[in-house]
Amino acid sequence: MANNPIVNMFKVKELRERVFFTFVILVVFRLGSVLTIPGINPQALTAYFDQVTQGNAFVDYMDFFAGGAFSNFSVFMLGVMPYISTQIIMQLALIIFPSLKRIAQDDGGQKKVQKWTRIGTVFVCLIQSLAVTVYAGSIPNAIVIDNQLAFKLLAMLTVTTGTMITIWLGEQITSRGIGNGISMLIFAGIVARLPSAVWELGRMVKNGDINLVSVIVVFVMFVAIIALVVCEQQGQRQIRVNYAKRVVGRKMYGGQSTYIPFKINPSGVIPVIFASSFLQFPLQIATSLGPNVRWLNKLAAFLVPTGIPYNIFLVLLIVFFAYFYTQVTLNPTEIAKNIRENGGSIPGIRTDKTEAYLQKVLNRLVLPGSLYLAGIAVLPTIVQSLFGFPQSISMLMGGTSLLILVGVDLDTMSQIEAMLKMHHHEGLVKKGKIRARNL
Repeated sequence: MANNPIVNMFKVKELRERVFFTFVILVVFRLGSVLTIPGINPQALTAYFDQVTQGNAFVDYMDFFAGGAFSNFSVFMLGVMPYISTQIIMQLALIIFPSLKRIAQDDGGQKKVQKWTRIGTVFVCLIQSLAVTVYAGSIPNAIVIDNQLAFKLLAMLTVTTGTMITIWLGEQITSRGIGNGISMLIFAGIVARLPSAVWELGRMVKNGDINLVSVIVVFVMFVAIIALVVCEQQGQRQIRVNYAKRVVGRKMYGGQSTYIPFKINPSGVIPVIFASSFLQFPLQIATSLGPNVRWLNKLAAFLVPTGIPYNIFLVLLIVFFAYFYTQVTLNPTEIAKNIRENGGSIPGIRTDKTEAYLQKVLNRLVLPGSLYLAGIAVLPTIVQSLFGFPQSISMLMGGTSLLILVGVDLDTMSQIEAMLKMHHHEGLVKKGKIRARNL
């Protein structure tokens, strides 16, 4: 018991405080996810989503990642997705416009970019919240405020404020808690849907809607996929770098070897989150405004999350964002420059060819890594089509949810292990080590 890592977690004061703080923030987030916005009749919502739109693919999709907040029309119904969408736009803008990139690289430039991202998030929230109010108007007896303009303004203000509070809660977890705050909030939303999904699966097996053999087969697939995801996210491609000896005065520097660790999947789960968020924005607008606009209704039907067109766009966006994010975070030009400035070289590679070699290695890693992510992302649709599982359950078998669950878990465990070892305690694992992921 003395060497139990779980017990040791609570012996370290700093770690204990961080874990407790994260738990409190997650409780606040879950409370906000069930707090309905003013002017909405919760009973009407329950009746509508249980009877009229049961099995609505988009609602189920949004609900899954928001932990039921979307169908509740809660103050946190949009979650952190508007913030992620705005981050995508800002990163693309930094690539397209060199002047913005120069501003970001100056002293205090990252703070300016963060400020612009938050301002952009407000505008994205206002657009999405307006679409939500229109969608609420299509639900019978859902709105209890007679003045439609007053309801729209109140709902837009409430939902936008709720999203900004959610982002602030995520930032607090990052700075004062355990794990990446934004990813942790998405993680909490997914976990909150697990009990209801398992209960629904048990009910369907009991009623004979799903064969028990199919459940066992899918469960074995689920365990195998988790093992594959863990191995893939922990794998590395190590590039050896030798540093020449340098004599400065009476001291000798260098003369040692190290390596550059490139992840097998350098971009982690970021491409999947970016792609899902990028598709959610137009899909939410189309679904909310669709009943009133014919072409938007057709677009919503075309981009249904379980359909082939949606999954094709998802795969293409995942591959694109995998290359995009890798080039931004692991710039071969900058890495090669740092190696040369420190007197280093890669064995068998000419110094002037270092950049081309690193780019070649990254390309060989990104392509299979992005295709692997795309395969995992479309897996829920495959499970749903082959075995007849409902979307709320099939999404647990793979896709964004599984990658986020595993990635956030590994990242959190790595932080806990680092703090335990810093205080001279055993880590969470006795052999090897847990590598963090950039989520």
